[in-house]
Amino acid sequence: MNSENEVKDQIKRLREALNHHNYKYYILSQPEISDFEYDMMMKELITLEKAHPEYFDVNSPSFRVGSDITGEFRQVFHRYPMLSLSNSYSPEEIKDFEARNKRIVNEEYEYVCELKYDGLSISITYENGQLIRAVTRGDGEKGDDVTANVRTIRSIPLTLHGKSYPEFFEIRGEIILPLEGFKKMNEQRIADGEPAFANPRNAAAGTIKLQNSSIVAKRPLDCFFYSINGDDLPFESHYENLIKSAEWGFKITPYIKKCKTIEEVSDFIRKWETSRKELPFEIDGIVIKINDYSQQQRLGMTAKSPRWATAFKFKAEQALTKLLSVDFQVGRTGAITPVANLQPVLLAGTNVKRASLHNAGQIELHDIRINDYVYIEKGGEIIPKVVGVELSRRDQSSQPMQFITHCPECGSELIKPEGEARHYCPNEIACPPQIKGKLIHFVSRRAMDIGLAEATISQLYDKGLIKTVADFYSLGKSDLLQLDRFAEKSASNLIDSIEKSKAVPFPRVIYALGIRYVGETVAKTLANHFKTIDQLRNATFEELTSVNEIGDRIALSIKDYFSIQRNSELIDKLQDAGLRMESEKKVITGGVFDGKTLVISGTFKKYTRDNIREFIEANGGKNAGSVSSNTDYLVAGENVGPAKLDKVKQLNVPVLTEDEFLSMIEKL
Repeated sequence: MNSENEVKDQIKRLREALNHHNYKYYILSQPEISDFEYDMMMKELITLEKAHPEYFDVNSPSFRVGSDITGEFRQVFHRYPMLSLSNSYSPEEIKDFEARNKRIVNEEYEYVCELKYDGLSISITYENGQLIRAVTRGDGEKGDDVTANVRTIRSIPLTLHGKSYPEFFEIRGEIILPLEGFKKMNEQRIADGEPAFANPRNAAAGTIKLQNSSIVAKRPLDCFFYSINGDDLPFESHYENLIKSAEWGFKITPYIKKCKTIEEVSDFIRKWETSRKELPFEIDGIVIKINDYSQQQRLGMTAKSPRWATAFKFKAEQALTKLLSVDFQVGRTGAITPVANLQPVLLAGTNVKRASLHNAGQIELHDIRINDYVYIEKGGEIIPKVVGVELSRRDQSSQPMQFITHCPECGSELIKPEGEARHYCPNEIACPPQIKGKLIHFVSRRAMDIGLAEATISQLYDKGLIKTVADFYSLGKSDLLQLDRFAEKSASNLIDSIEKSKAVPFPRVIYALGIRYVGETVAKTLANHFKTIDQLRNATFEELTSVNEIGDRIALSIKDYFSIQRNSELIDKLQDAGLRMESEKKVITGGVFDGKTLVISGTFKKYTRDNIREFIEANGGKNAGSVSSNTDYLVAGENVGPAKLDKVKQLNVPVLTEDEFLSMIEKL
């Protein structure tokens, strides 16, 4: 080539051409050139890019071949939490889903029904039409940055088509392994002497977590997209934005339908319950979402799932096998769980040797006996459970199973609280599994997020180095160096992790305490209402039950917890250690936005969007993602989404510029 400009132009033309052919082949299934022609273009591009590294572009199509550079995955916080969906298993539960929502927002709903793909969830961020980051679900708040691997999947656009997309948004999808590709991949693995993958889901999840993206590039992964998050989306509804995103280059399944009634939803479910085996990929249910964003916003979320969506799970696969014996496990709350030891059997792609028997009531209900042949299934496709007995194969000399009367770990006599299905060991002070369970819960990712494995906690406890969760904050390097496989670096890392946990927000500290019935949602509710740990532990039963969603059972459990002297002493030790025992955000009394709901849109000159959101909350306001009849103000920067402008005009919502917004705050 004669000049640098000609080289640059040729690289640009090749990239544009390859992106175009990727889109035609992988999204539209309308190839325009042969594989050979495509490969020759790619080869030319790679040659030019190697000779001219000054024209490097991370979103070049050449990056789809991957790299053999390895490294640890970095943890990244999700801008929008990736909450899991609540599950439904019957038509009645789908009707209950609608009834529950109508108690909160009593309006007609438009539903969107989609296939529930059996793969790995991914959240991908685009800025100015370029892919900039891809993150796994992880724990919902943060996941692994797997951008290098995701770039190799040819059905995921690196550069978007057209110009109608928002400046910044996240799109979520499911990475899957189609059945034909899965079959060929396993045939090759067997031919190479490697073990076959159990099922497409495990293969997809395992592939995307490989450290070598050049291996990922060779596997036939695909991706369907199912939701978009952002401030400046073209429409105020889920379905319309999803369909629009297909114009930008995203692969959207054709098996999606809007439904006006819950009866239409049920028809869609019935259709795919019988037709799913005709699909070229695996699904395990149907996702039902309310279409309108303003209705979604008003319905809100629990700590784990949105109220405006649910997943209907198809009937789980079952297997029949022999029950050999039963173990009784003790949980952190003292709950006793009977666990069946089984003759190994293949179920949903994995060999199952153990399954839950739940409690004494379930054993009695099904009359489960040792040496029975029992039916097992995977509850939610994850945890195996015993669901019935094949009576025709029962040994007539068998005897009904007797539930244990004493704790298998410490020998204490079990109790069964009135109205509860489980038996409990009451010896929470000295029963080892309960103590270890509380320690494990305390350090878990959704609680204090201390990087400790269960085996290490067992070592610390067995050596007498920790007895309560407060003892974590007294550990020194010399203590840790007594443990197996601990050296200077690993000891320092753990000490750092413990120190960082002191910054964990107050709601998670409450959750970490392990008070019975106080899950993440309840912990947040308590922290928002009582503000400090002292207010919470001194609250009366009446004050507790006056809080929304705190019933008698939860209130009694909280009162019982704080009435025990050793628990109060534990709280004092944790306070002395420096844990956060009060809510961080202190809303200004009489704030200019008290009781107001604000929506922000566009880009701002003086502050970031996150800054604006913080100002709103600090001044008593509530942030919302979409304009509705409940919106009091739209805070508008430059390039406001046209859909939001149309909506505010329609609803006569006042619009504030950045300067007007800041002026209102400064008047306080």
